[in-house]
Amino acid sequence: MADLSASAAAKPNKALEPLSILIGEWSTAGKHPLIPGITFHGRVSFKWLAGGAFVMMHSEMSEKEIPAGIAIFGSDDSIDEYTMLYFDERGVSRKYLSTLENNTWKWWRPDPGFSQRFTGTIIDNGHTIIGKGEMSRNGAPWEDDLELIYTRIR
Repeated sequence: MADLSASAAAKPNKALEPLSILIGEWSTAGKHPLIPGITFHGRVSFKWLAGGAFVMMHSEMSEKEIPAGIAIFGSDDSIDEYTMLYFDERGVSRKYLSTLENNTWKWWRPDPGFSQRFTGTIIDNGHTIIGKGEMSRNGAPWEDDLELIYTRIR
């Protein structure tokens, strides 16, 4: 297979520049309302992929209740949103929409059976993200989901 890093398309995607604040390694700590009494600890990394054409996120937790996952962020030059394709160790594969504006990172998945949304507030000059997830099953009211605090390692 050809080395894709040498491709003319393997270059920075200007539409993804706002995501540059995420690039690096982070430690995470959080909680989930369906698993009370446990603080989850983990790591998340964001890096440029294919010379900056995409952003890749890897996440893993020390506790087995929260699955390790991978996501790829890309753009559509006709809208001001990103697409986040997610896959985890359970075999779950999902498509989310995402934005990052004014130090607020959001992603969401409108699905009649299981909708999700997440809001991360970026503070401390980009060194901390306070994130709160919510979910809705079968159109029911939104419920709390995974909450995470990201702390930049490097």
